[in-house]
Amino acid sequence: MRIMGARSVVRSLGRLWPWVRPVGGRLGAATVLSAVASVLGLVMPLVLKWIADGPVAHREPRGVWLGGGVLLVLGVAEAGIFGVRRWQVARPLAGVEAEMRQALYRRVQRLPVGVHEKWSSGQLLSRATTDLRLLHGFLAGALPFLVVNAVTLVVGAVLLPAQHWLLGLVLLAPVPVLLVVGARLEARYAAEARRAQDQGGEVATAVRESILGIRVVKGLGLHREQARRFRRLAGRLRETELGQARRLALVSMLLSVLPDVAMAAALVLGVVRVAEGTVSAGTLLAVVAIALAVKPSVDSTGGLLAAGSEAAAAADRYLEVMDTPAAADPPRDGPPQREDRSPAGLVFDRIGFRHAGGPATLDGFSLRIEPGESVALVGATGSGKSTVVALVPRLFEPDSGRITLDGTDIATMPRDRLRGLVAVAFQEPTLFTGTVADNVLMGTGTPDRAELERALRIARADEFVHALPDGADTQLGEQGLTLSGGQRQRLALARAVAARPRLLVLDDPLSALDLGTEALIEAALRRVLATTTALIVAHRPSTVLLADRVALLSGGRIAATGSHAELLRTNAEYAALMTPVAGR
Repeated sequence: MRIMGARSVVRSLGRLWPWVRPVGGRLGAATVLSAVASVLGLVMPLVLKWIADGPVAHREPRGVWLGGGVLLVLGVAEAGIFGVRRWQVARPLAGVEAEMRQALYRRVQRLPVGVHEKWSSGQLLSRATTDLRLLHGFLAGALPFLVVNAVTLVVGAVLLPAQHWLLGLVLLAPVPVLLVVGARLEARYAAEARRAQDQGGEVATAVRESILGIRVVKGLGLHREQARRFRRLAGRLRETELGQARRLALVSMLLSVLPDVAMAAALVLGVVRVAEGTVSAGTLLAVVAIALAVKPSVDSTGGLLAAGSEAAAAADRYLEVMDTPAAADPPRDGPPQREDRSPAGLVFDRIGFRHAGGPATLDGFSLRIEPGESVALVGATGSGKSTVVALVPRLFEPDSGRITLDGTDIATMPRDRLRGLVAVAFQEPTLFTGTVADNVLMGTGTPDRAELERALRIARADEFVHALPDGADTQLGEQGLTLSGGQRQRLALARAVAARPRLLVLDDPLSALDLGTEALIEAALRRVLATTTALIVAHRPSTVLLADRVALLSGGRIAATGSHAELLRTNAEYAALMTPVAGR
């Protein structure tokens, strides 16, 4: 894993400037205010010196009251400035975090499907939540105080020798050691911070998977195995975080002990010099007070550097997603036009495709579907049928060949326009948190209740939907797990139908239905298929019979086409695929 040095931390955090720029002026002003407040804190010891060597030494109570009043004013001013600074940065930084989160969400939505296969959902989730909260906390707290600490240390390093050169040198003696310790902390802590954040993403993935798969976990009695897996992941995270804590504790101890030793030595030396009459009591008081004012900055430096390393690791994780190339669309030529809603023709022309690191899934795949025609795509498990389905809406891009819709290469079409012409019902139905109506109509861009009822009737979902507590306005939980598999599949089919697409792609849409419901839906689908072009991935003969023509996918290409009866008679591979299903 890459070790981050000071330059790497600055470079990683510096890349966040495009998001911070709109509020950079306010953050800069707030940081300056904090620096001014810290300087006011260092002025107080000089006032104490004046009081001790002046009014107190000369027994002038009026001067003591005057000095006390000055100290009170300085203290109130310091506290007030810090309060204003905190208020000044709270709102704009909340806006920065929100904008970065929205930008990440937009990027994730536009990433190719292959990228989502690389990153788990927990890793993406932790980048959008935990990492952005770390960055917010660093920008709001740690970064300004790193500047404040630097100003405090520099001003203190000037004031201490100015009061008494020998006492100042004694107090500043640990600084070189502390600088070396801080540099080593930053280099080593950064690697541990990145590892902990990656492991946190793995833990989030495990939690999400166990929640979404709770029925499988309980049904197969996997709770102990899942608990062991989670305990292993959480244990790795715990060990990494304990390593961070041990390193930070060691550095914090050094940052406290060395200044304390220097302070003790300076006190002994100072008292001796006061007793000898070579140093005034006010000078010793000022030196000690300045050292005490500087000490919190020294003590907190380790924690602030650790926060900087964590923030830099969080920035790198965030920017990894933002730097990943999104699926590019060609520029639009002129304003959007009203789309033709007549059935479209679809042509696959010598398509080649392979998943990353795998063998060729499609090799010279060619298929023509005429406008208004329905074609059933049949093939063995793993033959590439679902890949063909994913290529149509450009979830994947072919490695070679091209796909045309009404003669237009879909690679030259903006994705939003293409997906407005094509509707897909996948084999694994996905529902979103919201109402039934929201899920069915989300592809139509309109809350048309008549269209909702039409789609529900076609999918034979109207009866069970109307029986729900609030009908179509019933809220569905995450993934719609309160519904059966067949009910979820029917709603996914209704969503595809409601869009009134020019091309309908159905990936084994009836696999989770009982035979009676399947027969009712097939009857309704026949009416829909009469008005559109359709590509249907099928496993059952009853589904195949919905299509005008059947295409057999084998060896990455179309091996045969014809009617169901013809292929049963003339193609042994097709007969073998259909016969076990037909005999059930």
